[in-house]
Amino acid sequence: MASPSPFDVIAVVPPGLEEPAAAELAALGASAVRPLRRAVALRADPATFYRLHLQARLPFRFLRQLARFPCHGREDLYEGVQRAADWERWLPPQLSFRVEASGSAGGLNHSHYSALQVKNALVDLQRHLWGKRSSVDLDDPDVVLHLHLSPGRPGGAGPEAVLSLDGGGASLHRRGYRAAMGLAPLKENLAAGLIAHTGWDGRVPLADPFCGSGTLLIEAACRALGRAPGLERDFSLERWPDFDAALWTQERSVAVALARHTLADGQPLAPIVGMEREANVLAMARTNAAAAGVADWIDLQQGDCRDFRPPDAPGVLVCNPPYGDRLGADDDLEALYGDLGRMLKQRCGGWTLWLLSGNPALTGALRMKASRRVPVSNGGIDCRWLRYDIR
Repeated sequence: MASPSPFDVIAVVPPGLEEPAAAELAALGASAVRPLRRAVALRADPATFYRLHLQARLPFRFLRQLARFPCHGREDLYEGVQRAADWERWLPPQLSFRVEASGSAGGLNHSHYSALQVKNALVDLQRHLWGKRSSVDLDDPDVVLHLHLSPGRPGGAGPEAVLSLDGGGASLHRRGYRAAMGLAPLKENLAAGLIAHTGWDGRVPLADPFCGSGTLLIEAACRALGRAPGLERDFSLERWPDFDAALWTQERSVAVALARHTLADGQPLAPIVGMEREANVLAMARTNAAAAGVADWIDLQQGDCRDFRPPDAPGVLVCNPPYGDRLGADDDLEALYGDLGRMLKQRCGGWTLWLLSGNPALTGALRMKASRRVPVSNGGIDCRWLRYDIR
């Protein structure tokens, strides 16, 4: 029997993580991988598509393309959607659905209006075919459709629409382990991407003197110990008409079997240490680490960053200190950063620091020169993931 044909997929990723996401997806078997802006284009067969959902750490979502068609306005969109797929198969009226939209083309400039046009085209077709229609479910639909509109380029392709299926249904950054969060938590996939940028592989110590609810350290430990991120959640693709339960079970078994108590070569994981000042936030971190299955490998301590003492062997420091946008706006953050810089120089010689900065004035108080600056976005805040080589 012939193997199922691969299909076009867009992986939506946090800005700044396009390159490490492309590398991750290629390593998991995706083909024709191409970084875009806030996305990665790729091709995948069903087995690879399932594997990406279970094992990929960096994307927000995977969009499987159903159709691409010219779109100069509302009529083109309406007719194109109705022709985009075999809707008798993909959306019979007993299934619920939700439509999301992005971009603009041909006078379709508002995402809510564009999504409404897709919904109208589908329910009108359903009424014609069956005399009844699907319900719209915003919270837990059977099918999640995504429309992306692009205006075209002068002298190039004209306005077009791409209609896709969202394999996850909800954002893939939700791993299922983080019931407890601090006030301004990093999303799990952003944390995983930041760790990927550091190159940390579990062979040298990792420490976070501002660990908060633990997301950076937990994502690092999960990656080093092979804990697949998609095992504790459901996916919209499991309700699709072409869902292959046997293939899914096979890929899921492979993902489960990746979990280890050591590094891949059998070496022990180097020490991972976190420090948090607030007792209630530290308790959240411990709860999250336990839920993720990595509590035994992360030493979480209560204390102020000024009192932090790293493990003996040099390694990698990561931190997301407050920068005034959400936390610490009334505190003397400049003094805090100055104290942090002094502590690092006194106690962490030979270490590499990666610090997430949303405020250049504050990072200037470190009195250290960054050797690398990676632009990223944290919850819509323009940030830099800064590398410092501590002498």
